[in-house]
Amino acid sequence: RSASAGDTVHVVGITTDPDGAYPLYGGAAVLSDADLAAMAGVDDFSSMSVLNIYLDVADTSSDAAKATIARVEKLLPRHYTIQSRADAADASVRSMSGGGTDITTTFLLSFGVLAMLVAALVIANTFQVLVAQRRRTLALLRTIGARKGQLYASVLLEAGILGLIASALGVLLGIGLMAGVGASGLMSKAGLEKGVILSWQVFVVPILFGIIMTIIASLGSARSATAVTPLEALRPIELTATRRAGILRAVLSTLMLIAGLAGCWFGAWQIHELNVGRDSLAKDNYGPVLLIAIAGCAFVFLALVLSATFWLPVLMRGFGALVSLTGPSAKVAHANIQKNPRRVAATGVALLIGVTLVSTIATGAASGKQTMAEAISTRYSVDMIATGSDMTDAQIRKASTVKGVTASLTAPTAAASVKTADGKDLTVLLVGVKDIDSLRKVMHADLNGVGLGVDDVLLPAYSASDGRKLTFPANRGTTFTIASADGSTTPITLTPKQADYRRVSSDYGAVAFIDADRFGNGGIQASGRMLMMAVDNRNDTPLITVLTDVQAAFSANPGITVTGPVAERAMWETIIDVLMSMLVGLIAVAVLIALVGVANTLSLSVIERTRESATLRAIGMTRGQLKRSLAVESLLLSLVSGIVGVILGTGFGWLGSYMVFSLYGKVALPFEWTMNGTVLAVAALAALIASIAPARRAVRTPPVEALAEA
Repeated sequence: RSASAGDTVHVVGITTDPDGAYPLYGGAAVLSDADLAAMAGVDDFSSMSVLNIYLDVADTSSDAAKATIARVEKLLPRHYTIQSRADAADASVRSMSGGGTDITTTFLLSFGVLAMLVAALVIANTFQVLVAQRRRTLALLRTIGARKGQLYASVLLEAGILGLIASALGVLLGIGLMAGVGASGLMSKAGLEKGVILSWQVFVVPILFGIIMTIIASLGSARSATAVTPLEALRPIELTATRRAGILRAVLSTLMLIAGLAGCWFGAWQIHELNVGRDSLAKDNYGPVLLIAIAGCAFVFLALVLSATFWLPVLMRGFGALVSLTGPSAKVAHANIQKNPRRVAATGVALLIGVTLVSTIATGAASGKQTMAEAISTRYSVDMIATGSDMTDAQIRKASTVKGVTASLTAPTAAASVKTADGKDLTVLLVGVKDIDSLRKVMHADLNGVGLGVDDVLLPAYSASDGRKLTFPANRGTTFTIASADGSTTPITLTPKQADYRRVSSDYGAVAFIDADRFGNGGIQASGRMLMMAVDNRNDTPLITVLTDVQAAFSANPGITVTGPVAERAMWETIIDVLMSMLVGLIAVAVLIALVGVANTLSLSVIERTRESATLRAIGMTRGQLKRSLAVESLLLSLVSGIVGVILGTGFGWLGSYMVFSLYGKVALPFEWTMNGTVLAVAALAALIASIAPARRAVRTPPVEALAEA
């Protein structure tokens, strides 16, 4: 019925809003021009102000369609524009960030930059060893007249060529992957109609960025190629392969660590002061305080990365000392891993970055889900409710038997209004129950000592809409006005009793319980039914599955809604899981690159230790023992870096969770065993696989031949 003109319209069909286009309006209706004009209070549709006109064009890419769109554009009033569906979507995404920058592109490119940073660490480590391998060649070039600048330029040129070839191959591989995804139909299923879109930026930006990053990564190696005299460079590699870390690095990393810890402490302190009700900068400046804490974490992490040359080899040495007690292979691995601390640090840092970020995201996601679950649970006393006017018994039975639903209670309902003791109006949903014992089965609240007589009404202690304390006239009846479907009202007097149970339905200021005999012959006409359900949170079935199955039980009746903390928890957990899966998937690229660095380090280490391996073989070390020594070495590199990354990531995740989720309730600080264990297991497995090829190379050459070549 139109609110302004009182015209009656006929419902000819009901559709759904699967994409959530109108969630803030409770849905949308398609009406005729005359009905829209009547609702707007104008005489006819031509007098209405129209903001949007939607056109159905057969094929927007054809010449005929483009000509049609051009003619329509000429008919539009001044300042009106015409946009295709794809253009409108692009404009909407760009509007989410300033300067017209596509936020999706920026978000994805940030992980590309992260992967390139890890790759740069691997490249820098590789070039350091390659230059060390060529020291005799470089020395000979110096003796025959090559200048330092020429050697410096030759290393940079080699890095540039490598960056160009590798970046071009990466671009082609990326385009091929996207083309494959488009051809598979996955993009169309996700609502993305466009396939691979090529532009000059797709080729130029990644290739140029790859070349620059590779050259930057090789600068240290190029400098070391020219930093020694020819005679010094002719010494054995082991005497010159290491270099003490600089004092400047130590001072800078110490200052960054102090600044980072101070930022983390300040952010946590301000949030704590806000939570306990004291004066805090976070009250009016939450964003800046949060940014200070984030910057503090970043400074701590950068300080540890910068100073890894000092502390990571020490950790490797400590763990290696314990492992070396297991046998000769472990002793050899322990000795080998100490020979080049800089290489150990560079390889470990590359893996440390990826593992820390994965652990941070996993910890934050787990903390967020647990914190929000507890916060939501404290705001509701019933796990899940289904409400509707035409709920059938068959639907109720089907919903009650869903796996994960442990108890259920069906009750008639009627909407009413009542005045509190302070004279304020309160909307109440009256729910008829047989007795308090049946209510205890589905309600999480202390109902001990609570009785419910025929003339009683059980009300909550606090309002569900604003949380204020509810009071009613003591020791006398209170009038509830019940609205009927025909517009009439029925007053009924009940004696209020109150208990501290929380929200049951968010659509009413309070949900009150009365004797079920009050409905029907008792004078109250039921306007709907409510199914209250208790859900076992410890059940193996995910909450989203329980919610979906209950909703499916009422799928034939779109007028029934399913709400409650389970629905809100399912929504939160789905959002968090999707974001975590996407972020972890992107960061996994960096972890894989770091593991490639582990394999690369082992291969180069084997090349350097050809004489040593041959000597060990000559004095009786078996092929299996030599292979095991490399496997232990790779495990030490991966697991020590991974464990440090898990510890750092867990700490960062806890701090971030406290900064964000403590505003909603008591923060849960879990340790994400599953994700962290998976990351460490993958790192260990990949390290073992990475040691296979170097180990085969180490044992392939006979000892006598290897000694002669070395």
